[in-house]
Amino acid sequence: MNTKNPFPYPIQYFNCKETTYDKDHVQTKAELLYLLQHDMSDAGPVIGETGLPGLLIDFNNGLRIQFPKGNWHATIRDQDSEMVLYDQDISEQVLVSWEKYYIHWQIDIYLEGEHVFSHIFDPTGQKLRVIFTSSLLGDTLASLPYIWQLQQFYHARVSYWAAEWLHSICRELLPDIPLQKEHDEETYATFYINAAFYLPGISPFDGRQIPMAHWGQIILGLPQPALPLQWPASPRQIREPYVCIGVQASSVVKGWLYPHGWDEIVTYLKEQGYRVLCIDKESHQENLGITIDRPKGAEDFTGDHPLIERGNMLSHADFFIGLNSGLSWLAYTVGCPVIMICGFSLYWSEFPTPYRVYNRLACTACYNDTRLFWHKTVCPHHEKDSPEFLECAKKISPRMVIQAIDRLMQDKGLKENLP
Repeated sequence: MNTKNPFPYPIQYFNCKETTYDKDHVQTKAELLYLLQHDMSDAGPVIGETGLPGLLIDFNNGLRIQFPKGNWHATIRDQDSEMVLYDQDISEQVLVSWEKYYIHWQIDIYLEGEHVFSHIFDPTGQKLRVIFTSSLLGDTLASLPYIWQLQQFYHARVSYWAAEWLHSICRELLPDIPLQKEHDEETYATFYINAAFYLPGISPFDGRQIPMAHWGQIILGLPQPALPLQWPASPRQIREPYVCIGVQASSVVKGWLYPHGWDEIVTYLKEQGYRVLCIDKESHQENLGITIDRPKGAEDFTGDHPLIERGNMLSHADFFIGLNSGLSWLAYTVGCPVIMICGFSLYWSEFPTPYRVYNRLACTACYNDTRLFWHKTVCPHHEKDSPEFLECAKKISPRMVIQAIDRLMQDKGLKENLP
């Protein structure tokens, strides 16, 4: 990591919103340290010329303006609402906005009391860059369609960067949009896609307050949700009707923990005439004293297979049954109907599916409660030794899942095609 200071002057941060997410002083300090580290190591120097000696401006980490020595004054507004966001004298400093998401900036700069520079943020026809700061499959697939939408809406030259292990599927879905990690002198603006649970500068809303499928829309300031990307057609490899399942997620907290629940579902699917393929990366998961194994009746298709191969398999499955996981997002991306078994988040939190299974009479949706630090706790409302521990995952019955299966099969007319 390059830790060399790219700026000739100290950084001055300014905050556009009077109120941000609920946080204490320790959290605020942590956010400032994160912003400072990012400015010093990743975003690089301010590169946009203004025609005035020493005065530079760009939008590669929010709004950034580098002021040389002089009697400067900056007035910054939101062009749409006309709200004044900053109005101060400044000299020998780099002014950086706390907010990194889309704002329709209006900048007016004065020198010795004379208006010398004006600019209204406009991405139309510009070179834009988007960075996915999460390396998770689901987080990336949730917002990947917005890369294409950003390019189309602004007729812009767009590049983006995601975790390297996801590059193959990114290229499969966006073959004509380049992956580019670094910005160059032509880059007009850079945006960062992140859940923004505890970083108010990344998004105007805490990511738990809006569906994952809308994160990109909100951060990039686009007028409507993006349509799913088109998965390229591939030959079918398995002739018989089959269903894919994924019984694991990034944590057992996201699992379905009803005793022998998966075994009952596999048995039911096979009775309907399906082959049942378990496509998890691992066949065994253990955490918090909880063990999750591949259901014995499911065929073992586990393993570290390429995502393209997984996507092609899902594209020909009649449907997928899984959790709040990357595999569910992959199934949704390729157009495979998804039955999602998930109680720790609200029914709208991920992508739209009429086959979401949760028990609304149990303790549910702690993930979406912004008063809780969900990432720092396992079960925020119940102790590990209590009967209610992870009841959101334990009190979804096989009957509820079977009801979703029957409804999906009826909606899609699948029974007519089964042996």
